[in-house]
Amino acid sequence: MNALLYLILIAGLVPIQAILLPYLSVWDVKPDLGLIAVCLVGLFGGELEGLLVGLALGWVMSLFSAGDLAYSMVTKGGAGFIAGFAGRQVAHITPVVLVMGLLVTSCVAGLIMAFSLKPHEEQDLWWALRAIVLPQACFDAVVGGALYWLVWSRLNVELWVSEYRV
Repeated sequence: MNALLYLILIAGLVPIQAILLPYLSVWDVKPDLGLIAVCLVGLFGGELEGLLVGLALGWVMSLFSAGDLAYSMVTKGGAGFIAGFAGRQVAHITPVVLVMGLLVTSCVAGLIMAFSLKPHEEQDLWWALRAIVLPQACFDAVVGGALYWLVWSRLNVELWVSEYRV
């Protein structure tokens, strides 16, 4: 059952990220829905599910974009694993805790990408951090916090998910 839901998530998220999000960008900043989804899966499914869904989603998203295969798989898989580990350690996750976690995770993923591009000058790196990494991290955190608040807090899906958690 969970495998089918994760397959639908992966198959549905890639077209949404590629087709719909360019029209919903704010100042040319788009949220990384894959990173947000992987963090939520890891948070409520555990480390292994977060890691596996992150690796699969990173692989599929890198197939349909110009991104590096290793970067996408490692960052999304690592984010899912860390979110799953954090989900076990934190007793009650509030939207504020989730927003801060997504902000840090998205900043780290953006920093890895900025360093992997090997900018020619230090000024290029600072411009990328200021103009791309930090706005996208903030946008990811807001979108992830809103999704968590709308779905898990208002519809009480957390109780349903935790019943089936091993």
